[in-house]
Amino acid sequence: MADISYDKHGGVRLITIQRANKMNSLDFAANDELTEIWRTFDQDNDARVAVITGAGDQAFCAGADLKTYTLAFAQAAAPEFRRKFTNGPGFGGITRNLDIDKPILAAVNGFAISGGFELALACDLRFCSPNAEFALQDAKWGFHACDGGLIRLPQIVGMGHAMEIILSGERVDAEHAYRIGLVNRIYPQAELLSKTLDYAQMLASRAPLSHRFAKEVVRRSVGMHMNEALQWESRSFRDVAFTDDLKEGLASFKERRPADFKGS
Repeated sequence: MADISYDKHGGVRLITIQRANKMNSLDFAANDELTEIWRTFDQDNDARVAVITGAGDQAFCAGADLKTYTLAFAQAAAPEFRRKFTNGPGFGGITRNLDIDKPILAAVNGFAISGGFELALACDLRFCSPNAEFALQDAKWGFHACDGGLIRLPQIVGMGHAMEIILSGERVDAEHAYRIGLVNRIYPQAELLSKTLDYAQMLASRAPLSHRFAKEVVRRSVGMHMNEALQWESRSFRDVAFTDDLKEGLASFKERRPADFKGS
């Protein structure tokens, strides 16, 4: 069986890490497979929203499969390893060097640890079950997060909460994650996936070009001077104004019917 499944639900794609017996940790092969699936999603015009989750009810993703990564760290001086590690798409396929301007949701159904946490952080929205736990445990073992955890976490929860998580390596439970804005919703374990898919279907009914342009503005404006960022936002809005989707949206509002966006 493949380590990663990819299922179609209308305009939504459900991506599931199928390694429950290993807490949905990723070895190199599974990581490469997940990367290719993200590329497939990105290039599929009929795929508007993605949901990623882990099989079972124990873990979303417990990070790297250390049996394979320990050998890799021992070989870290090799030039080919350094090139793949720093220039590749990162852990989970979307944490580095692969920008996807479509909505991505994480259904966190248990442990999201280290690289698994960073994979969740790379998503736009995070829904979780009550048993979910989040941690960047790297400081306990002598290194630190390297797939976006140090960069994205402060942007999502603020510097103070981020530094507590990063420096301590301690786990954060679902309720605390919700309080600090790390997750958007908490759903019962039995309802988590269906509720997340329902939300994804709602997003898939929205204008895909609006999503793409808005995500690009949000992503590229980080670190910009305020005036430059506002100009970028304004230029993007102008570009949206020339799309057929905007015409359809205005017509649907006038005619009091659901919009039928085509992404053009």
